[in-house]
Amino acid sequence: MADNKTGRENQARNDERRQRERAIAEELERADDPEPPVDPAALAYFETELDTLEFPATAADVVDAVGDHEVESVEGAYAVADLLPDATVESFESPAAVRTRVQRPTIAGAMKRVVEAADAHQSASFGTSQRDGYERTFRELQAIDEDDDDEGIRVVADWIVERVHEKERLPSSRDVRRRAAKFCRSNGYSVRNDDWLGV
Repeated sequence: MADNKTGRENQARNDERRQRERAIAEELERADDPEPPVDPAALAYFETELDTLEFPATAADVVDAVGDHEVESVEGAYAVADLLPDATVESFESPAAVRTRVQRPTIAGAMKRVVEAADAHQSASFGTSQRDGYERTFRELQAIDEDDDDEGIRVVADWIVERVHEKERLPSSRDVRRRAAKFCRSNGYSVRNDDWLGV
């Protein structure tokens, strides 16, 4: 584009359009997520308890401050210490980030096990994108596996932890998706090639 007023205006409009398209795509993706088993309104009081902490805070700091607090979900009550790793390798930017993590207890518990296994083996470093990939795979399993007590999440979390103990490193996000897809297909759940788990 020409470097004049019209060209700059066109470029600004294109940037705004692309940003709106990205926001719409992200919202549509979130709309496909299963509803969290913990009512977000029920976590409002929990989030105010976190105001005593200075953020960013490590998961160990959060567990130390509110680990005894119970989170009520449709599946039962969970102590925060059962949902967050007692480790410094994971941190939260805000109380809202902690609330988001604990509102899906099955996924939070699986991620706790994975993070603690990685923390026990210092050579198993955990990057943010890899962590997000694991969590997305667990969310996809929860959506597929809603009626089976989230067995797929436990199976894949067990597999990740075993790999960390055997190889002292975390499997790639792609390997985790492959293992999740294998679980789904062997249990009669269809996974299309264009799905997240379809790899």
